[in-house]
Amino acid sequence: MKKLLLFACIGLFLSCSNSDKMEQLQQEIKELKEAQTKIMDTATKNKTKVKAFFNTLTAEDADGIADLFADDAKHINPYHSGLFPAGANGKEDIRNYWAPVFPNFDGMTFPIDEIYAMEDPNMVFVKYRGEIKLKNNAGVYSNDYYATFKFDGAGKIKEYVEIFNPIVAARGFGLIDKIK
Repeated sequence: MKKLLLFACIGLFLSCSNSDKMEQLQQEIKELKEAQTKIMDTATKNKTKVKAFFNTLTAEDADGIADLFADDAKHINPYHSGLFPAGANGKEDIRNYWAPVFPNFDGMTFPIDEIYAMEDPNMVFVKYRGEIKLKNNAGVYSNDYYATFKFDGAGKIKEYVEIFNPIVAARGFGLIDKIK
């Protein structure tokens, strides 16, 4: 974005030959800066919401998770492999997706390795790790994840796509013999 602003300024400056054009250039630079600030503010807010999502997962709060989503949101697990849920549609379905998960474990964390707002600041990409403590001292299930989040204009998640290694998940939960 900074390069775009710089090139726009240089182009406009070179085309200026009088004070009217100089005023026009200054106005256009001001508008570009305002647009850049708005984009950066949106990106920062949405990355903060993504972090809140993972903090809410760690807190095992299904209602809190649902509150982060738009009413018509989608949670998509494209690599569910028939062993895990394919996802959920709608805020209430998302709450119902997560609510039964938490009692099955003795805690979970999701450290974020990388987080980026995309060219469209209403999209965020995250690389993270899931560390889930299994009940009865059965060990820890760990997997690497990639996810995309799409946000609506109100800052609610409208789409969450979770990508994980289904073979690692099947091994971690004793389901490897169920893979077809």
